[in-house]
Amino acid sequence: MKKITYLIVLYFSISLAMAQGDCSSATSVTLNSTTVAPPFTAETGTPPTLFCSLNNNNGLPTKGKWYKFTATQNINITVSAVFSQNNNTDTRLLVYSGNCAALNCVGANDDFNGGLTSQVSFAAATGTTYIIAFDNRYSSNGFTFSVMEAAPPAPDRLGFTSQNIAGITGGYNNCIADMNGDFLDDIVSAVSTTQLAISYQQAGGTFSTATYAIPNTSVLPSWSIAAGDYDNNGFNDLIYGSGSGVAFLKANSDGTGYTTDRKTQSYLVQRTNFVDINNDGKLDAFACDDNAPNRYYMNDGTNLNHIQGGIGDFPSGGNYASNWFDFDNDGDVDMYLAKCGQGGSGVGGNIDQLHRNNGNGTFTNVATEAGMANPEQTWSGACGDFNNDGWMDVVVGVNSASNGYTNVKRNNGDGTFTSVTSGSGYDTNSGLGREYIAEDFDNDGFLDVLGSGSTIMFGDGNFHFTPNPNTYNISSVDRPVGDLNNDGFLDIQNGTSVLFNNGNTNKWINVNLRGIVSNRNGIGARVVIYGSWGQQLRYVQSGTGFQNMSTITAHFGIGQATTINQVVITWPSGTIDTLTNVTPNQNLLIVEGATLALNSFNNGVFAVYPNPAKNMVNIQLQDNLNVTLKSALVYDLTGKVVLSINDITQPINVEKLPIGTYILSISDTNNKSYSQKFIKE
Repeated sequence: MKKITYLIVLYFSISLAMAQGDCSSATSVTLNSTTVAPPFTAETGTPPTLFCSLNNNNGLPTKGKWYKFTATQNINITVSAVFSQNNNTDTRLLVYSGNCAALNCVGANDDFNGGLTSQVSFAAATGTTYIIAFDNRYSSNGFTFSVMEAAPPAPDRLGFTSQNIAGITGGYNNCIADMNGDFLDDIVSAVSTTQLAISYQQAGGTFSTATYAIPNTSVLPSWSIAAGDYDNNGFNDLIYGSGSGVAFLKANSDGTGYTTDRKTQSYLVQRTNFVDINNDGKLDAFACDDNAPNRYYMNDGTNLNHIQGGIGDFPSGGNYASNWFDFDNDGDVDMYLAKCGQGGSGVGGNIDQLHRNNGNGTFTNVATEAGMANPEQTWSGACGDFNNDGWMDVVVGVNSASNGYTNVKRNNGDGTFTSVTSGSGYDTNSGLGREYIAEDFDNDGFLDVLGSGSTIMFGDGNFHFTPNPNTYNISSVDRPVGDLNNDGFLDIQNGTSVLFNNGNTNKWINVNLRGIVSNRNGIGARVVIYGSWGQQLRYVQSGTGFQNMSTITAHFGIGQATTINQVVITWPSGTIDTLTNVTPNQNLLIVEGATLALNSFNNGVFAVYPNPAKNMVNIQLQDNLNVTLKSALVYDLTGKVVLSINDITQPINVEKLPIGTYILSISDTNNKSYSQKFIKE
């Protein structure tokens, strides 16, 4: 039998191409093709300089790969490096239109869907040439990518419009907070160790940026940042967390400058918070330590004093994100601690902690008995009341593929939690991420989650979550949230840009607090609104998620409801303020004690007389109390200080105050404050 040999030639739409040196000499690729890009070490391509909102926190790329594609019809295109053979190589992708002298951003992506690879989808126009660039910002390995026709994108549940904000500078753009006391969210940029920039929100979502020279902090917020008014002077201060410790930036009395308090302790900081740990009316600071027991800084009224251990005492650390709220509804603030320990899933490794406040200045880890000793490797969790039953739940974010899916934990209201991940939408979402926060982005009355996959998972109030089809190239890390154009819808800072929420017809309410006996921000306060939907709950917090600082304002969406029956604020001091029949679509300011009747505001330490008063107010200390009063402040019902008194042994002259109701707050020699309401006739 004659042997016949056949030569079989197979054609694949695959090319192996050395990318050209810069934009002008980009290598052409065709539609529905796959390209194998060699390692960056094999070439000297010029890196891109227009990064389309992608951050360069720790340095710029040094090399680039350039390709181009010309569309022959109007078509949806996906450029993707999400291939199994890439072994999760850390690629970074930018797509431009225009010419090399004037490139326009079409889309950019780093860490697609929580992984390290990248992907961009866009609608291509006939005859337009698109420039595709990769850089070596994170990896010099080779990789495979494709340019493929894609199905039209599903309609968005909620849209965002990206706008570059010129005043945002520096590499650590991760703080949104009201920095000047006007109850509008501002943007903080750490420019350098000796300079701070704040972009103050103006009318209509514009910003005016002020730059401040500061004493050398030695550290920058490379791992986390938090804001809070720890000296209660009306201007928010900052804590920077870095790989070598913390520094505090303290605003002066009129917010026109900052001093630096660089703490001497050297350690790897993760999440930082401002929180009143001992409930004395002054904000303390908490810092997760990655390599040792946690650190906190107790406020004595003058200084923040360092303490190590006591809350999250696992010897090798691995503490990643602390989230402070009252999980058992007993009136004091507890702490959920996300863990990413070095010891695997063994004792103390990737085991979350839940620290119950014992009410006496101590905390106990009750995670095991509460069902919160989760073995996932999590860097943060989204904490909120997802089913509007008055109890705080947790979406435990996952940042390691070996630890399964994100875990949704329902608070049972009896001190325990149950996993309700099955059927939640997170059971089929394999996205990974380090930053998880809970907010109501579409104002439908149910909390959503900005988390893995750089997208929003929309909640329905029954632990079901649906992703927004378009990720809007949201940064996987730097994405604090706040209302940055004062329209009642939450926006997202995204590098040097802001993703402004396009909104819808749903209504909303923003609740701003001003503490008198409690800390001035009202951090730790429980805010509940009641209406036709039932109830909704928020806790006022400083520092949620893994590293960003999002707004302190308590934001609520209420769908199409036309009134809010009650707004109830339970302050850390125990004071309860209640407003009734509140009109939606407004920013509320509630001063601690402002809604209370005169005879219901009894501080148990002193009384004022006469009340009402015309000219003078006298202070009468209650009998048998070992308290020495030293100074006093008088507030109007907007929270503005209208009198400051250093000598309270004499009657207080209120003759020049306008007729109205005021709050008298007196501090003792231990820096504890007590308040009483009075009327000026």
